[in-house]
Formats: sequence, C-alpha cells, structure tokens
Amino acid sequence: MGAGTYSVQISGGGGTQHSLAPPWTRASNYHQVGVPALLLDRALEVCSLSAWTSDLHWDPDPEPLTGLSTSLSGPLALLTALWALGASGVAALRIGAFNIQSFGDSKVSDPACGSVIAQILAGYDVMLVQEVRDPDLSAVYALMEQINSVSKHEYNFVSSEPLGRDQYKEMYLFTPRKDAVSVVETYQYPDPEDAFSREPFVVKFSAPGSGEAPPHAGPAPPAGPAPTPDPHTPAAAKKLVLIPLHAAPHQAVAEIDALYDVYLDVIDKWGTDDMLFLGDFNADCKYVRAQDWAVIRLRSSEVFKWLIPDSADTTVGNSDCAYDRIVLCGARLRSSLKPMSAAVHDFQEELGLDQAQALAISDHFPVEVTFKSH
Repeated sequence: MGAGTYSVQISGGGGTQHSLAPPWTRASNYHQVGVPALLLDRALEVCSLSAWTSDLHWDPDPEPLTGLSTSLSGPLALLTALWALGASGVAALRIGAFNIQSFGDSKVSDPACGSVIAQILAGYDVMLVQEVRDPDLSAVYALMEQINSVSKHEYNFVSSEPLGRDQYKEMYLFTPRKDAVSVVETYQYPDPEDAFSREPFVVKFSAPGSGEAPPHAGPAPPAGPAPTPDPHTPAAAKKLVLIPLHAAPHQAVAEIDALYDVYLDVIDKWGTDDMLFLGDFNADCKYVRAQDWAVIRLRSSEVFKWLIPDSADTTVGNSDCAYDRIVLCGARLRSSLKPMSAAVHDFQEELGLDQAQALAISDHFPVEVTFKSH
C-alpha cells in the first residue's frame, strides 16, 4: 500500500455530539481483540460515535488506495479507523469556545461545577474559555489540575492579562492539549481605535501534520512579548491563528465589525490568513439584529465562513439566541474543515443535567468545530 494521508471520519447525523454509544463502541470490547489501548482511546476521541451507522472517508495523498470499501458500518468501521490511525498517525483537531459565566475560584472549587467543567474541556484539543475573572490565576491552576486528573492527555494553558475599560475585567484563556498543538506566538491586539471592551488576545498554534513527530511538550509561553518559536516543532507543521472575542453586548455590532481590522493586522504581522475567530460575540437577538449584518465586514465579506448559523441556540436558559460563533478564513483551513462538525455542545443533555445544574456551570453552551489533520 502506498504511503498516504488519511482522514478518518465516523459520522451520522448532525447537531450535538453525545458521549453515549452503543455496545460495539465500548473500549473494553476492543481491548479484548488486541487493539492497543492508546490507539483505541485516540480513535474514540477523534471519531464521532453518537450515531450507530458510520462512514469511513479516505483522503489518500499522494497514491490512491485500492481494494478498500469506502462505506463501512458498525464495529468494522471502528476497527478500520483504528488501523488507519495507527498507519498514518492522523488525528482530528477539535477546537471549542466556552463562555463559562464568572469563572473564578468559587466556581472551580464547587465539586458540582469544577468537575463538569474539567470533563468538558478535556474533550477538546484547544478550548477558549471566556469570562475568566482570576487575575492571580489561582482558579486557572486549579482547573488545570482537574483537567489533567480526568484526562489521559496533559493540558497546559496560555492566557491574556485582565482586560476591560473599567474596574470590571476579564481574561481570555486557552487550554491546549500538549500532544495535539503547541503555542508558537501570542500578541495582544493593540486596538488603536479603542473598538473593543476586551481586545482580542491573538494566539498562533502549531499542529503537527501526518506522520510528523508531536510538538515539544513544554510549557505554553506566557502572555506578553512573542516567544521564540519552539525548535522542537516540525517545520512542516500546520499553523493556525485563533482570535477570541467576548463582545460587550450593546457594542456587539461595532466589535464584530472591528474583527476585520484584527484580520488585517494579523496578516500584516504574521503573513497568514488561516484564522479562526471564536467566542461569545453576543451576535443575535436584541444585540445584533437582521438589519445590522450588512454593516459588519466580517459577515458581508466572502473571505469569511460563518460556521455557527443564526438559527442556533447557544444559551442554556429559556432564551433562544446564537450569541456564540465561530468564523474561519484561509484556504488551508477551509480545505481542512471536517464537514458538519461545527456544532453547539449541549452538555446539559449529554450529562443528563437539569436546567438549574446546567446554569450553575454557565448560561452558555460551548461551540465547536473539528479540522482534519492530513
């Protein structure tokens, strides 16, 4: 068989992903037939197993594959996916954004909240957390301990300084999985027009390509001056820029529009247009109305692809608003996008919580998207 790169996708149906799976997806069943535990676990992470019927999609490069069925189902699909992952080292990159309402010491120390938050974040390769009110990072360090205690993978973090125009300040926090991505550079958008209440903290990540060694599992560089690129990161590794925004509700139209200026600034600074804008944009209901979209450059330009639709509900309570969004640009990112992967992560349904329990965690659901690595 020729050397190639493969994109493995086990899917079925759209919408929210769930942790419940039929018996044939249980890890113990495959350990019994000799599937290596680490490979199995990675496959179960990468593949969406919420559906009981599956498809396996192959993206060979450079040589075509022959003699393989392109439509498999049930256990055979999963086992074939396991083989493909082992042969190619391919994984998907799951990225999310989560506004955790008033995240700080009290929330992370509450067992009913902290453990659930850690469980949610441990399901992502990179998560953006917003509304972090923790200037001494005590809650962040406690959260990282909880994440690393529930995950077999190690996570670290990189955060902004406290941001805000007055005494009320928030931080942007990214929690990358060490063996999936590494932080290359960071910078705080200078916001020369004072367009943002919490100006974006821009982070360039590197994800290894197929067959490459994983990035060096060192600590994430701190916020502030751009660090020296990690020499352990493969030169051919893919890089993408994440641009967070928690927009002030009554300034949402102006702030979302100003993300276009951030886009231009990143191109000028780093020479790439592979960017993902994500966060709580407050981009719906009374803050952004239908007539407002025409004046928002991030929406009117065909350069950008909005992944979370206006019809989505990203709120936990009784409201029905698509506040949280993910927007991508760049030819490489577009080509790497896993179809139908952009979704609202309804952890309330997934974990069987009532509304009061879910609201104790946040009034927002995470939004997410997955990229193929090949």
